[in-house]
Formats: sequence, structure tokens, C-alpha cells
Amino acid sequence: MKIAVLGLGLMGLAMATRLQATGHRVCGWNRSRGRLAAAHEAGLDASTDADTMGSANVLVLTLSDAAAIGNALDHAAPLEDRLVIQMGTIGPDESRAVAARVEAAGGRYLEAPVLGSIPEARSGTLIIMAGGGKEHFEAALPVLEALGTRPTLVGPTGQGAALKLAMNQLIAGLTTAFSASLGLVRAEGIETDLFMALLRESALYAPTFDKKLGKMLAHDYARPNFPLKHLLKDTRLFEAAAGARGSDTRVQAAMASLFESGVDAGFGDEDYSALYEAVNPRRG
Repeated sequence: MKIAVLGLGLMGLAMATRLQATGHRVCGWNRSRGRLAAAHEAGLDASTDADTMGSANVLVLTLSDAAAIGNALDHAAPLEDRLVIQMGTIGPDESRAVAARVEAAGGRYLEAPVLGSIPEARSGTLIIMAGGGKEHFEAALPVLEALGTRPTLVGPTGQGAALKLAMNQLIAGLTTAFSASLGLVRAEGIETDLFMALLRESALYAPTFDKKLGKMLAHDYARPNFPLKHLLKDTRLFEAAAGARGSDTRVQAAMASLFESGVDAGFGDEDYSALYEAVNPRRG
């Protein structure tokens, strides 16, 4: 098995180096040259040339959106007899469309989005939510088990993508709610330590609050594992998918509007906890 990782961004590079470290033959492809230096420094055979993936029989897609996936598949042709594992966050209908394209070209398709970020990718402890046929899932297990501790087949194509959006919507909601509460606490001059001590004792607490608290207090959102612009994209995807199925998505639309204001203020490439600045634009 030779694996080509298409898309060498933050997560793609971490996944590629993890796969290589666990004994797989791996090459990397990126549509622009900007990420190649980091890949080469990590010891990865990487290029913008489609020929680099010529002998790969497994394509792992770690790309930002459906448009980027379509572009990568153009470069990866022919797809016949190849297993395509799509690990980015896209909408369920988008995933089904990618599956149809791959299968029409004679390939096999499995969606396998993940929970976790760069540290989990490097340690092989991602939570993997696969959607597709059981036979494709079993064929992908050598790859998935190198990246996650217990890959799970959720159901048919589209369900893994939908579950990933449901999870990321929780990231958006929890972080937005915590930002608003923390902003009021600080505006009223309440001790942050007191607020957090009481919160930790309650049923309201979520570990992500402590993970992001330091960044919010320091207004330092550098070195992101998951940038705000991607949370905006995923919230819009959730809004579209849930809205198409009859849900009231006004809350998600409002969150997306907040995140967009954060991106417009220059926080798009910063850690998503920078949404604190959008929720509390004049806080100290």
C-alpha cells in the first residue's frame, strides 16, 4: 500500500508524517508550493507535481472544502482502482457528490472526518467518524488505525460528514457561549478565578473552557490548531445542511455572522478562540 496525502496544511502534514512514522509508504501533494518546505523538513516526499502520486493506490484527502477536493481529484486522475479517503470537513451532500464522482471513475470512496487536532494527529489518537460501505471501511483500516485509536463506521456516505458538522457546531456554540459569559464576568470586575472555580464544580463545565481561557485572557491566538476561518466555514455548512432538513438555524446564522466579523477584523488565520474578540470587541 502506497499512500498519497493530498493537502499539506496543518492537519494534512501532521497526518502524513504520522502515517510515515507508522511504517506506511507516503508521499504528499499540495496545489501550491507554500507548504512544501515544511513537508520536506519533516522528511516527506512532497511536490506540486501530480506525478508524485502516480503509484499511490490510496489517496487521503485533507483539504479545506469541496472545491479544493474537486481540484485535487482533477490532478489525481485516473481514479480507477484507487481508494479515496476523504478526511476533511464538508457537507453530507457534498460528500455524496464526491463519492459519485470517484465511483463513476472506477474508484472507491470513504469519508472519514476526524475530531482532534494536530497533537492528536501526531500521536494517532484522532476520533474518526467514517461513512461509506463496510468493505471500503475495512480496506481503509490500516490507514485509519494509524491515525485514530478506534475508527468508527457511522453509516452510509454522508452520515460521517453530518456527524462531523454536528460536532463542530458544538465547538462553535460552546466557545461562543463561554466567550459571552467570560466577557460579562470581566466587564463587571468579577475575579476570573472565582468564576472558573464555580463553573468547574457545576454541570455547565466543559473542558474546552479551560483549554481556551488562557488565549482569551492574553488575547493571543497565534499557533492555531483550528483557525477561525475554518470554524466559520463549518458553521455555514451546518446551517445549510440542517436548514435543508427543516431545522431552525437562526442561532447558527447569528454565530456565523459573529465569526465573519472576527475574520474581517483580521483573526481568520488565528485560533478559533479569537471569536472572543468578536463577541467582546471592546473588552480589556
